[in-house]
Amino acid sequence: MDTLLSTPRRLVLALVAAGAIGAAGAGLVTGLHHEARATPVATVAAAVAPAAPASVPTVAMPDFAAITRANAPAVVNISVVGDARAMQMRGDAAAADDDDDDSGAGPQISPDDPFFEFFRRFGMPGLPGAQAQPRDTPARGEGSGFIVGSDGLILTNAHVVYGAKEVTVKLSDRREFRAKVLGMDPKTDVAVIRIDAQNLPTVRLGNTKDLQVGEWVLAIGAPFGFENSVTAGVVSAKGRSLPDDSLVPFLQTDVAINPGNSGGPLFNARGEVVGINSQIYTRSGGYQGVSFAIPIELATQIQQQIVAHGKVEHARLGVAVQEVNQGFAESFGLPSPEGALVSSVQDGSPAAKAGLQPGDVLREVDGQRIVSSGDLPAYVGMRRPGQQVQLTVWRQGKLQQLSATLASADDAKAKKTAQASVEKGKLGLGLRPLTPQEQQQVGVQGGLLIGQVAGPAAQAGVVAGDVLLSINNQPVSSMDTVQAAMAKAGKTVALLVMRGGDKIFVPVHLG
Repeated sequence: MDTLLSTPRRLVLALVAAGAIGAAGAGLVTGLHHEARATPVATVAAAVAPAAPASVPTVAMPDFAAITRANAPAVVNISVVGDARAMQMRGDAAAADDDDDDSGAGPQISPDDPFFEFFRRFGMPGLPGAQAQPRDTPARGEGSGFIVGSDGLILTNAHVVYGAKEVTVKLSDRREFRAKVLGMDPKTDVAVIRIDAQNLPTVRLGNTKDLQVGEWVLAIGAPFGFENSVTAGVVSAKGRSLPDDSLVPFLQTDVAINPGNSGGPLFNARGEVVGINSQIYTRSGGYQGVSFAIPIELATQIQQQIVAHGKVEHARLGVAVQEVNQGFAESFGLPSPEGALVSSVQDGSPAAKAGLQPGDVLREVDGQRIVSSGDLPAYVGMRRPGQQVQLTVWRQGKLQQLSATLASADDAKAKKTAQASVEKGKLGLGLRPLTPQEQQQVGVQGGLLIGQVAGPAAQAGVVAGDVLLSINNQPVSSMDTVQAAMAKAGKTVALLVMRGGDKIFVPVHLG
């Protein structure tokens, strides 16, 4: 990932890919069905409720039936089949769609894979805790997609077709085609596939720039395999950064999205696609009122790269960042707790060459506000390597302008350096010296701010935002002092950290 986040982990949401079909069967509920019409609803509302104040505008309900009639023919059902043995042999992590039903066995998936949490939480076969299946059993799954080119070009989620050996697309007129996967990008969960057909119906693409929170949106897909199902709701939020290491500023909605909806379109009230339904927040595996969609502008950008080059390149800046809370804002003299606090800068990275320093707060990139730390990787990751970006930085009480030329996120050396910054000394800590303002705020001299936590330190309960004061009673104030202390350490070290004004010892087993 381009930009390393070192923000304290929030409550980890039970995020699952919206296409995951698990072993639990879907109950079919039958009941009275009727069409919602605006005029009777308005009449009833007027009869039972007082008139709205003149200052409150009235909003007409979208014609969901018209939107569905116009766009349903361009929405497709996607079925995938993958050989479990072949998928397990893949060296690049997750290789199967998490729309798996209970008839197939899934692959072994690396914890570093962007979809590991999706598979693990949904109990995908092949992961710890799941029932073992024969490796020769085919893995099957279903998802959705939509036609963006009359010559058979289709957008869907990467996790729908990830590692699939066969991909079958079924149109609304019941015709079926074998599809070719042109390419996919796990970092954004976007994939492009093509079928051999002409003169196909297509959707109209909109934009999320003009989309407002509270606007009506509609989804068409195949939840639990029920093709061309329609659900509606409103936009709950925009620009959501999720704790899944993706580069996507998600649209949050309350549209009912369930297993099988993955890859399907999200329409605005004008019948334009504004997103690709991708994930849901759930504790049960099913819809619980919170859904997430990939903005269509981002998906289109990925599509263009895949069609042109067969792959996607993401850029990197080379910094580790964390959230700016109210305490940091006050200590740095910031007018508001916004931005991305730079906790470390990778040697030789674009950030280092641009002059970024630990303690800087990135407030804008190319004039775009950075409100939370998650905004930075989402923005930078979607730029191309070699592009120049203008950075607005808060440093020592003043705004400064810096310019950086971005590098490739696929740079193996960059990945190695990023990993070393977290795992140096076997502790699993990303560290940086405290600024003078931070030392004054915390009330200590020396010490190192813990920006990232992994491995043994994370297991011991150390959290990002703690201040490391000593290792085995040896005070630390630089990476040299940390390395010197670790050189004398045994299998267990005692870390003295400051957390919330209190000093506590944390024993860490190095294994």
